[in-house]
Amino acid sequence: MGNATAKSPEDADAIASVEDISERILGAIWEHRLPPGTKLVEEKLAAVFKVSRTKIRLALARLSHDSILTVEPNRGTFVSSPSVPQARQVFDARRVVESALIHQVAGQLGREQLARLRKNIALEADARERDDRRASIRLSGQFHVLLAQAANNAFLEKYMRELCSLTCLVIALYDAPGTPACPFHEHDGIVDALEAGDAGKAASLMVEHLNHVEKTLRLEMPQDGEIDLEAVFS
Repeated sequence: MGNATAKSPEDADAIASVEDISERILGAIWEHRLPPGTKLVEEKLAAVFKVSRTKIRLALARLSHDSILTVEPNRGTFVSSPSVPQARQVFDARRVVESALIHQVAGQLGREQLARLRKNIALEADARERDDRRASIRLSGQFHVLLAQAANNAFLEKYMRELCSLTCLVIALYDAPGTPACPFHEHDGIVDALEAGDAGKAASLMVEHLNHVEKTLRLEMPQDGEIDLEAVFS
């Protein structure tokens, strides 16, 4: 046999779709491998994913539309850095959305859906045991996405993914050192209440859970203003 035929750019593009690229970028953000403020260069990403710059541009535009990325004129595209007010708005939105979501799925989760939630909780516990912070953060967010999937509403699932992605950025910016931002054991209580069909209790536990996560963050920190270096290093 002769040498293999070289792949054309069109063949290379078949390796990853725009959705695949978007999901991989999101995954890197969820695992804090792409921290807030990171500049995403089209040429470099095209080389990494072995696709055209057009496909990269479409993936970045999709994430920019969802506020996960920020486009700065004449500077480029960056992983978003939510301000303190924006961070609080993310949690306000999640309390509203997830409370309603809980009431929608309570008592209607099938055996397979409950098993999927329990498995996710177990995987998160294992990640924490191994001190794999990236995996634990990703699995923590995935728990909430799985709840949205259980509602069989594609728009709700998409919105939940966006909110979880923004939450990951908020945690990356404002996480207090040494403090777990999402107490995974609280997920167990939520699933228990859902399985029992107690929507009121499950919704209350979800709000408490989100409040707990928010309170572990240093959202009182001013983003602007001069830092007192003498106080920092004294």
